[in-house]
Amino acid sequence: MTATIKAIPRQTVANIAAEAIHVEHLHKKFGALHVLKGVSLSARDGDVVAIIGGSGSGKSTLLRCINCLENPTSGIIRVNGEEIRLKHDGNGSTEPRDRKQIERIRSRLGMVFQSFNLWSHMTLIENVIEVPVHVLGVKREAAVAEAEKLLARVGLLEKRDVYPAFLSGGQQQRGAIARALAVQPRVMLFDEPTSALDPELVGEVLGVIGGLAREGRTMILVTHEMKFAREVATHVVFLHEGRLEEQGSPDAIFGSPKSERLQQFIRRVT
Repeated sequence: MTATIKAIPRQTVANIAAEAIHVEHLHKKFGALHVLKGVSLSARDGDVVAIIGGSGSGKSTLLRCINCLENPTSGIIRVNGEEIRLKHDGNGSTEPRDRKQIERIRSRLGMVFQSFNLWSHMTLIENVIEVPVHVLGVKREAAVAEAEKLLARVGLLEKRDVYPAFLSGGQQQRGAIARALAVQPRVMLFDEPTSALDPELVGEVLGVIGGLAREGRTMILVTHEMKFAREVATHVVFLHEGRLEEQGSPDAIFGSPKSERLQQFIRRVT
């Protein structure tokens, strides 16, 4: 049996303002490949939304659309109540109407990728201060002071002057989290942040993310760590073949899944 998911209705202005992220009827096509098929979700301040699902279900594409790294084919995305304005290019695709808006939207979002993406020619602290100084216009002295606090927060202050090549995978990913936090984002987006790590390094990264969740940080997390998702998430979304198959509290999703596909997925991964 496939669960029926009601579409998120269009919100009143007051309700929109309370949301950090609002996604409505999102579609994304890559040529003939239809990756996202009408996905709707929202995250309010303090929510930790875990997105789970099999390979190819559209999880990473959804995050990349929210962060304006991919342009949706159709649908609505709002960040902090501001709708991302898109225009159709005449070839079935969309592009941003206002590049400055995209830059402003991205400045409210911190993105942590699977593969760390630290700049190899910069030390760890240089990685953390790069965007605040050169994009946001923060004075270098203030940016360095904040970066040192963030590196201490993720347990890496003693590595401040080390280049990424001399850090473990877990250290690089914790450094990437500090870099994302340096822009003081409204929402943190995590795209399977432990998938490229050796098993013994997973715990140190999950520990940092769990700490952010306990602080009340708003997060959308794509993960294959089911135990972690159940422990830290306030809401869980299950995607299957580009559709939102089922969503609910962690206890409901993992304890009493309604969709047959979700039941099969949980049996396979737990």
